[in-house]
Amino acid sequence: MVVNLITKEDLQEFKIELLKDIQNLFQIKISQQKLWLRSSEVKELLKISSGTLQNLRINGTLSYTRVGGTLYYNYKDIEDMLKKK
Repeated sequence: MVVNLITKEDLQEFKIELLKDIQNLFQIKISQQKLWLRSSEVKELLKISSGTLQNLRINGTLSYTRVGGTLYYNYKDIEDMLKKK
């Protein structure tokens, strides 16, 4: 019978590797995120109503770009807004 002992150093090394793997997963998710979101996507992402989204536009909390009749929001602007709040 083989007995393997796990030391504190082994656990520390495992922890560091696990954290790096998790950070890599988040980096992949961020890089796959769309740069511009439509109103419906922003409402779903933030779990807000159309009226709340309109208020964020009106008071200048969230900038947007209108292309034709469609409003687009920069994902980076949404992240910045959430960090400030």
